Amino acid sequence: MKLDVSAAESFVEFAGIQKTYDGEVLVVKDLNLRIRRGEFLTLLGPSGSGKTTTLMMLAGFETPTVGNIMLDGDRIDAVPPEKRDIGMVFQNYALFPHMSVAQNVGFPLKVRGRPKAEIAERVAKALDMVHLGAFAGRMPGQLSGGQQQRVALARALVFEPKLVLMDEPLGALDKQLREHMQMEIRHLHERLGITVVYVTHDQSEALTMSDRVAVFNNGIIQQIAPPSVLYEKPANSFVAQFIGENNRIPGQIVAAKGTTCTVELATGTKVVATLTDAAGVGDATMLSIRPERVKLAPPEGSIDNRFEATVEELIYLGDHLRVRFRLEGGFDVVVKVGNAEDRPVLDIGSRIPLGWRTDDCRALDAA
Repeated sequence: MKLDVSAAESFVEFAGIQKTYDGEVLVVKDLNLRIRRGEFLTLLGPSGSGKTTTLMMLAGFETPTVGNIMLDGDRIDAVPPEKRDIGMVFQNYALFPHMSVAQNVGFPLKVRGRPKAEIAERVAKALDMVHLGAFAGRMPGQLSGGQQQRVALARALVFEPKLVLMDEPLGALDKQLREHMQMEIRHLHERLGITVVYVTHDQSEALTMSDRVAVFNNGIIQQIAPPSVLYEKPANSFVAQFIGENNRIPGQIVAAKGTTCTVELATGTKVVATLTDAAGVGDATMLSIRPERVKLAPPEGSIDNRFEATVEELIYLGDHLRVRFRLEGGFDVVVKVGNAEDRPVLDIGSRIPLGWRTDDCRALDAA
């Protein structure tokens, strides 16, 4: 998938959006974002980063202070929420407790004045879509959390909206059910071809479900890209640290040529890295290396960065070991070692060489 979305491809567009609640602090700062039709885009970031405010402006529950929002070629920032033809799914489900499942799902059609026969047909179709056809007559209180979330999803889809917005919809579910519902929603998206904008602070959820992820921090999109690009090629230190586990090693750039640089650590150890988001020679940087990219016992001369290391800590996690090594020069690196038959024997105090390729080590901003 292309990283950029052209104006011709754009289904949703935020143009020059700013949002402040008090007239002083900008919660969203100069947001320019295009979303293509049929895309599953996740807004990811910590609390207070601006992701939920962005979703609420798209839904119509908040108004931009500056800028405009387009949906399918029409400007909507002054259009009330009920006239935007947008489905919403929230964390708390927001089901009516005194209505049956079928009545809850049919409510959006009822308020739109659709005929009873059409409502019954669409409700049955929507409930079958989320595998709840046999639960039409039950009350919300008789359903599990996962079933209630499916009802909320069916209600958001029953009137065939242009766009579906989801705000932390799985946050109240336990881990196993949350993972199951992630795949349910993903499969529904693929089957129906709907456009979804999804908000979460859970990076694994974002990586699992999305076509692209927009990482927010301090009201600004730090990077927007497919999950694999975010993980493998983070644009800055914040993205590297927020997406997945990451070894962070501070140093100073002492040489640079093209996209490669040499970084000297405080101990005098030198590391060759890919120059990404650091200014240049003489500047401080933060090296980023994913734990699974560190190789154990690489042959001498086979890899750019190779160091002698000592096992300091071992944590057994079933399918892999999480091993903390102390490298020569006095810095620590965490390595994920697959729990396979051919892995080397590792004990506390064991000494073993390890290393990583230049392409797997990124010199980022020092912030």
